[in-house]
This record gives sequence, C-alpha cells and structure tokens, in this order.
Amino acid sequence: MSGEKTGDTYDLETIIEGGKGNAGVPHGDLLLKFADAVLGDDDAALSESRRQLAAVLGPEAVIDAVGVISSFNSVVRVADATGIPVESFKEEAAENLKVEFNLGTPN
Repeated sequence: MSGEKTGDTYDLETIIEGGKGNAGVPHGDLLLKFADAVLGDDDAALSESRRQLAAVLGPEAVIDAVGVISSFNSVVRVADATGIPVESFKEEAAENLKVEFNLGTPN
C-alpha cells in the first residue's frame, strides 16, 4: 500500500519466494538475506550476513534492520495470538495476496 502512495514498486514474489534480487528496495538482497538469517537457526549464516550488511550499509543499518525485523516479528505474533482482525479496508488486499502466493488458502 505504501508503494501506491510513493509511486514505488516492490516485487513481493522475491520476498515471499526467497528469490534473487532486491525486491525493489535499495540493498534489498542483503536485507532479505539478513532477515532470513535472523529468523533462521544458522549462526554462521547470521554472522556472515551481518558482516556483509555492515560492510555495505554500516553498523547503524544493522541495528536498524534488527529493530525492524524484531518489531514486525513480534507485532504480528501478538496480533495473531490475540485474534486482532484485519481492518476491513485491508481484507481484500490480504485475500488477493493469499491467493496470489498460495498462502493459507483453504483446501
């Protein structure tokens, strides 16, 4: 939705499918690799990804990325656990994404 406001386009398939590329975000390839490493269980991959991100964007960017990753991860878990419904104006877009990327669609 933010892309509609700014005129930016993002490749959600790259994000969801874990494909190659930056997904339309500067240094998105490094950020996606880092997010996957943070949420994964491979300590060596995390260390290497953190090193690469810091080398390109600086240590402050690593801190910012960790903050964003942890915030989104925790907020979504809390919302799901408490049963907070999706706002009505987002329902159609959410359903379209579920269908497009085969996410949680009923059998």
